Amino acid sequence: MPAISFEFFPPKTDEQRAQLDRTAKELKALKPEYVSVTFGAGGSTLSYTGDTVARLHQQHGLEVAPHLSCMGGTKAEIAALLDSYRAAGYRRIVALRGDLPSGMATPGDFRYASELVHFIREHSGDHFHVEVAAYPEMHPQAEDVHADLRHFKAKVDAGADGAITQYFFNPDAYFRFVEDVRKLGVTVPIVPGVMPISQYAQLKRFSDACGAEIPRWMTKRMQAYYDDVESIRALGADVVAQLCRRLLEGGAPGLHFYTLNRAKATRAVLDQLG
Repeated sequence: MPAISFEFFPPKTDEQRAQLDRTAKELKALKPEYVSVTFGAGGSTLSYTGDTVARLHQQHGLEVAPHLSCMGGTKAEIAALLDSYRAAGYRRIVALRGDLPSGMATPGDFRYASELVHFIREHSGDHFHVEVAAYPEMHPQAEDVHADLRHFKAKVDAGADGAITQYFFNPDAYFRFVEDVRKLGVTVPIVPGVMPISQYAQLKRFSDACGAEIPRWMTKRMQAYYDDVESIRALGADVVAQLCRRLLEGGAPGLHFYTLNRAKATRAVLDQLG
């Protein structure tokens, strides 16, 4: 089985923490290479990110990769965070530009993920394995596809070790993206991000926000099930497992699952993959 990894988000309530503990315990049995923890916009969940990463590392014995975002962070704050992560024994970072929260006037000391990656290398040398984001269907704010590819190459040139993609349902978009960046001289592994499906409404909301395209045939089938949750889950597991098979057969180096802190939909896909 190729390397798999999981993304979690920082819980904010006791109920959410208990949910994350259950999920982490269940998914740890699948032997992930590491788990990543998202970073709140404008540092709103900054303390939660650190707490969550520590919890997953110490209590659950997982290799962790905190997300680090440009938004709202000064160089001094990000340097302190890198030092604390290093002292805690973490070896991975996911470096992102992040979204500027509404009402925030300044993005912080870094405008682009490439600047953040450069700073991590300058500050911490090769201590961290640094992952960056990739967008097979183009970043929603990119001027055009060519600019998007150039921005991606800039992050790798700044010192990224690998990339995780935004989720997608069209494998050809991923293969084309990889082919295009290879032509630009990018050689790092590009791991597809995978979104397991449990609810159509939630999937549509996320997809509209991040620019991921849901194929029309998928939309029509899911809409036909209305509120039949089990049928939507079964269809989702089939569709996503089939996508994963195609990606792995086509040479994808691993799979990164956006779990939304729940195990069921991710397990359903991985069970189908055996």
